[in-house]
Amino acid sequence: MTARANTMGRDKRIYEEAAALWRELYGEPPPAALDGPGILGLIVGGLPDPDYRRLNTPHLRPANVVLPK
Repeated sequence: MTARANTMGRDKRIYEEAAALWRELYGEPPPAALDGPGILGLIVGGLPDPDYRRLNTPHLRPANVVLPK
C-alpha cells in the first residue's frame, strides 16, 4: 500500500467516524460540503476550553500534575 493510499484510507476513516458522530448527535446527515476535520470542527468548536482544575483529584499528587505554561 502506498503512502497516498494509506492517507486516503485514513481520511476516509476520519470522515466516516465524524459523520457517524454527527448523525448520533443531530439525527441527520452531516453537511455535504465538509470533510472529516470540518465536521469535527463544527461539533467541538462551540465547546468551552477545558478547565485544568479538573485534574485535582485525591488520587494525584500535586507533583504529578503538569499544567501548561
